[in-house]
Amino acid sequence: MLIDSHAHLEMKEFDPDRSDVIERARAAGVDCIVTVGTNPALSRKALSIARRHENIYSTVGIHPHDAAAADDSSLDELKKLAQDPKVVAYGEIGLDYFRDLSPREKQAEMFARQLDLAGELRLPVIIHDREAHEQTLRMVKASGIRSGVFHCFSGDWSMARQCLDLGFYLSVPGVVTFDRSKVLQEVVRQAPMDWLLLETDCPYLAPVPHRGKRNEPSFLVHTARKVAQIKGLAWEDVAQTAARNACRLFCIPPPALK
Repeated sequence: MLIDSHAHLEMKEFDPDRSDVIERARAAGVDCIVTVGTNPALSRKALSIARRHENIYSTVGIHPHDAAAADDSSLDELKKLAQDPKVVAYGEIGLDYFRDLSPREKQAEMFARQLDLAGELRLPVIIHDREAHEQTLRMVKASGIRSGVFHCFSGDWSMARQCLDLGFYLSVPGVVTFDRSKVLQEVVRQAPMDWLLLETDCPYLAPVPHRGKRNEPSFLVHTARKVAQIKGLAWEDVAQTAARNACRLFCIPPPALK
């Protein structure tokens, strides 16, 4: 069994063939997909998709790229959406100092406010961290939240160890299949399997042999196989353990896995 712990089925790239993408995922053995909101409109769309499919769950949140446009009404809307039983986490939220599409001060403000809101809602958080490792960790520690995942993990083993010590999972994307991804591969080698999730982050970051194409949940098997190779395990065991980890984090009931 496989769970794609971080997809973006709500994005426009899937509008032409979303149903086919979901069916290909099922045929590939992907038992469950978490589709992740990044602003109020896309959070609404993600939840709408999840409501139509038993094996799809959603999250709500404001991505750092969208922080500049966020205000009190945005957070109020997300708080209401989060009451739906199909919403299993708050995020993705965090800091992105690589692309800097929102002012850094606004990113930090919205990150802090959303950490507070996630704590109030008692939801695990999905953290986006790019080129902002030190500040992201500092803010997560200060928030007191100890349930969540650093998605598309991009730090080294030293940072990974700090995330694990906080009680956070590390999510492994298709990037791990790239030859140049030696740092991530070393993190995967050292991290306990019980603290790893698998994700596509689709439509982005398609794994080898699909690199450069639109990513989709059915490609998750390639990431699972690479993680298994690194850790010297059967890929089926990696898939099953990562799926159980995702169920534990997101409180997805076992019947979701068929």
